[in-house]
Amino acid sequence: MEYENMDLDEIGPRVTVREAGNANVDFTLNNVSLAFANSLRRTMLSEIPTMAIDLVEINGNTSVLPDEFIAHRLGLIPLNSKSIEDVLYTRDCDCDQYCEHCSVTLSLRAKCTGDDIMRVYARDLVVAEPRPNEWVGKPVISDSAGLGVVICKLRKGQEVDFKCVAKKGIAKEHAKWAPTSAIGFEYDPWNKLRHLDYWYEEDPAKEWPKSKNAEWEEPPQEDQPFDYNATASQFYYSIESVGNLEPDSIVQQGIKVLQQKLATVLQDLSDGGDTNTNGDMNDAGGYDNGPRSPDAGGDHGYTTPYLNGGATSAWGVDRHPTVRHLTVNLDGEVECNL
Repeated sequence: MEYENMDLDEIGPRVTVREAGNANVDFTLNNVSLAFANSLRRTMLSEIPTMAIDLVEINGNTSVLPDEFIAHRLGLIPLNSKSIEDVLYTRDCDCDQYCEHCSVTLSLRAKCTGDDIMRVYARDLVVAEPRPNEWVGKPVISDSAGLGVVICKLRKGQEVDFKCVAKKGIAKEHAKWAPTSAIGFEYDPWNKLRHLDYWYEEDPAKEWPKSKNAEWEEPPQEDQPFDYNATASQFYYSIESVGNLEPDSIVQQGIKVLQQKLATVLQDLSDGGDTNTNGDMNDAGGYDNGPRSPDAGGDHGYTTPYLNGGATSAWGVDRHPTVRHLTVNLDGEVECNL
């Protein structure tokens, strides 16, 4: 299947879908620069907003797994993120902590009463109402049995009881918000541009076999002179979704987010808007509604939690100098006060 802009012929970008499924898509992108192709890849990896469990309130846990272990496993369960535009970022909501406009609440209570080991699955998570729409926040279950991933196992008499709050975020903040498990990216499979220098023992052709993408390009001719003006123009993508978004939606959202970022830069350059140290566009308005990393503490960057003395040894004496204040400015310089 091939989509191309007929008005621009070979001048504009052209996409060729080679394989498409429920959880993966394989396509080529032509007539764009390497910078643009890589920007799209990085945007799809870390800038697309999704839903993930961010807060876990444990009311009871008598299983063999500690609370932190279960909370971490819950955060990695993929949640449906369809029409996530209906969900507000918690930082942009007017509520005190979370509400039905910026979060989805899930609960789970299970107790083993039999002699056999009881498995608690993602399907046991109950989504509370109301929520922004009918899809968002529901655990993704893709196995044939309809169970989902295993959260924990319980023996007779053991039980778990907790409440989960899912919020909107991006993978730049935490990997649990990542929409993809992997993105394959390749260009110039025959290495005509000499961007790669293969290490080999005897024969590089045998020790470095070509990928399937080499079939889509002509091999280099023997004794062909090197073209110093050649640039990459065809790029191969292989996207694998974790289930929270469909593969085609990941590509569309990646293009949308990239357009928003570029529009913000252009608007700031044309209007002369001021940008503060957190990246918020004061006059141009850009990042307030788009995906971005968490706000830094103060104007100097993130701060360590040990602001009031740090850790002390069991003998009541500081065995090592304690960092009283640690800041990282926008230039990457670290200021440390002991």
